[in-house]
Amino acid sequence: MSEKLHCKWNQSGCGVWTTTIGEKPQDNLLSIAGIKPRIKEINKMVDTGFPFGIEVEVKKVRENMVIDFPLDSDEKIYGLGLQFQNINQRNKVYHLKVDHYGENDNGRTHAPCPFYVSSKGYGVFINTTKYVSVYVGSANRKDCSKLAKAKDRNTDQTWTASPSADHIEVALKSEGVEIIIFGGPSILEVVRRYNLFCGGGCLPPKWGLGIWKRVPTLYTDKQVLDVVKEFESKDFPIDVIGLEPGWHSKSYPCTYEWDENRFPQPKVFCEKLKEKDVMINLWENPYVSPDASIYEKLYPLSGSHDVWCGIVPDYTLPEAIKILQNQHQQAHVNIGISGYKIDECDGYDDWLWPNHAEFPSGHTGEEMRQTYGLQLQKLTTEIFKEQDKRTYGLVRASNSGGVSFPYVIYNDCYNFSQYITALINSSFCGVLWVPEVRSAKTAAEWVRRCQLVCFSPMAMVNSWASEIELWTFKEVENIVRDVMKLRKRIIPYLYSAFSRYYFEGIPPFRALVMDSNLINMNSNQNISKLDDTENPYQIAASRDIKDQFIVGDCLMVAPMMPDQEEREVILPEGDWYDFYTGEVVGNGEVIKIKPGLECIPLYVKDGGIIPMVSEKSEKDSDFTLEVRCYGKAEGRYVLYDDDGKTFAYERGEYNHILLTTNKDKKGNIFGNVEIIRNKINSNFKEYEFRFMSL
Repeated sequence: MSEKLHCKWNQSGCGVWTTTIGEKPQDNLLSIAGIKPRIKEINKMVDTGFPFGIEVEVKKVRENMVIDFPLDSDEKIYGLGLQFQNINQRNKVYHLKVDHYGENDNGRTHAPCPFYVSSKGYGVFINTTKYVSVYVGSANRKDCSKLAKAKDRNTDQTWTASPSADHIEVALKSEGVEIIIFGGPSILEVVRRYNLFCGGGCLPPKWGLGIWKRVPTLYTDKQVLDVVKEFESKDFPIDVIGLEPGWHSKSYPCTYEWDENRFPQPKVFCEKLKEKDVMINLWENPYVSPDASIYEKLYPLSGSHDVWCGIVPDYTLPEAIKILQNQHQQAHVNIGISGYKIDECDGYDDWLWPNHAEFPSGHTGEEMRQTYGLQLQKLTTEIFKEQDKRTYGLVRASNSGGVSFPYVIYNDCYNFSQYITALINSSFCGVLWVPEVRSAKTAAEWVRRCQLVCFSPMAMVNSWASEIELWTFKEVENIVRDVMKLRKRIIPYLYSAFSRYYFEGIPPFRALVMDSNLINMNSNQNISKLDDTENPYQIAASRDIKDQFIVGDCLMVAPMMPDQEEREVILPEGDWYDFYTGEVVGNGEVIKIKPGLECIPLYVKDGGIIPMVSEKSEKDSDFTLEVRCYGKAEGRYVLYDDDGKTFAYERGEYNHILLTTNKDKKGNIFGNVEIIRNKINSNFKEYEFRFMSL
């Protein structure tokens, strides 16, 4: 028999309620990540009422804690981790577990964040280190208040194998759990509260938003320097070089020590790249080789099972953290390394430690698997923060609590459409995702992949297993160069978007459903009554939009598939303008486009302002900002600036520059620049702002 448990909700912030049911767990996702909710920022938001009343039920069913949340028939559910196939998770079952995504839509993923947001304007976060199963309107209890009607499959064409239930059931094996409810009223407001509760979004260094190039595994220092020279000779921008496993003396498992043959003078190597303003990112996995100098120290602080014959340190232990941090600081950071690519912490069941593995801290194998990516992000971020340097890197596993860590998730999947879906879904769960470029079968595919990655959190080309270059397909070299340079030019816009991620919790890359102007995205009501001839827009907007997304305040991206010559684009209500030409393209409708290979389709809202680096500017010190203004509406944009390298912004040292525009009847534009916050010795007073009416 099940035992009903009592929920006592406490308001811990504006629109945020928490409860702990059963025994208080040893740790949760936020405590493992070392995160303190940013309640001060949350309390600046509009208050909202508790969304459920007394309708949340919790039961102890044998070893399972089962939490029952109400679900309306017209509700859509978003989130539940970094998912690759669907945006609306209604009628799905997810067993949320950190794992390598294997193209199965089952909840095993790189960031199985146990958080969802409803189209009704609320969110639910299960703050636990346990595996979590979520039945999103798919588990039908016989005593539910709105029992689905039985149908005869032989005669009724509306019969379905998955009749929708009136609740969401969440199950986990635990003696206690913390639940956090976030109010809205909009989807974006819910996500903002969640992100701020998890520490607020990361703010990368400016160089992190530039162009990344990862070299083949066994490249030497000379070969890496030659790559940089070739980028320069071909007039391609490059900001970060990524070294793959061959920089180690041994890897799989790792020593974290330089190979003396390939990199005989690592400090000199780093200095040469620094002279060219190129940062260095090092690949590693967390399993320590018996040949590593820190192996003996970490051995008693590691788990009961090896991975690839390397020990698995318990990085919930301060002494284990300090050993790795000291080694990394001395061998890497002190000579100029800018960050890390943390691989293989997502795991496969057949080579990772088992659930029954033991760790010195007392955490179970299950808990360590769910949080190992968080542990590694935390300890590496701390290395740089101690030196007041920002970092930006890559990681294979994360979870709720990783919002503030400056890491972007990647994986081995190479499905183009799923890359876009994952990028959209990342906005619901507080992680960043990169659709990295590794290879292509055709020149068209190469272009489309390069275009997509340039409108993602990290513009990275990864040649770890090949020697493919940006200019490999000669016939499209100029097109690829142009989009890479465009990425560099829009860094002021992207950087300002990331500042809002940090200060306000607004995802810099996000789903269209978060745009309040998009009608009917938040409801399933009356869809069956719509006539797609009379209102094709309403039909299109009611479905999952898995191939369009918003960047920053006003830019919409509609990527072309590699084999696609034309596509439909859903334009939310309000005039939208072509980014490149400034021509109006539509308002609250579905349009068909055939853009050609040269450009990724980009659209800007009426009144939108896009600050960009002038094409003629070469260095940060002599920026001329080209302020592109779109449409007829008056525009308002807050440009963010800080030193781009340190954590001084956390100490209040940053600027806000208000850019406003209006137009006269003849279409002439009038622009104004006002520094509304000046807390650093900025060069903005010396910068030239050129307002352009598009």
